[in-house]
Amino acid sequence: QVQLVESGGGLVQPGGSLRLSCGASGFTFSGYGMSWYRQAPGKERELVADISSGGGRTTYGDSVKGRFTISRDNAKNTMYLQMNSLKSEDTAVYYCEAHRYGANYWGQGTQVTVSS
Repeated sequence: QVQLVESGGGLVQPGGSLRLSCGASGFTFSGYGMSWYRQAPGKERELVADISSGGGRTTYGDSVKGRFTISRDNAKNTMYLQMNSLKSEDTAVYYCEAHRYGANYWGQGTQVTVSS
């Protein structure tokens, strides 16, 4: 059974940091590209960051470049998103996603709220 479980969300003040984790099971994690998406209320889901299966290639959405860092540990079947210099507009539900050859899996999401 495929599972992607996000954790690490919460309430943080503007300028603060959070680290999200995505634990994977039920599939060959190291063979899949992984992504973080987010969806704010009333907005479409958007790509935050993507990392290749081996971790050697990363891409970021324009709104998070220079502030967020995506990484993965294939030995632990886990992906991370380090979020620094958080802004109110980063408030959203964050989802992890695994993809390979047209197949993809989604986690249930974790809420991140940036507010003073």
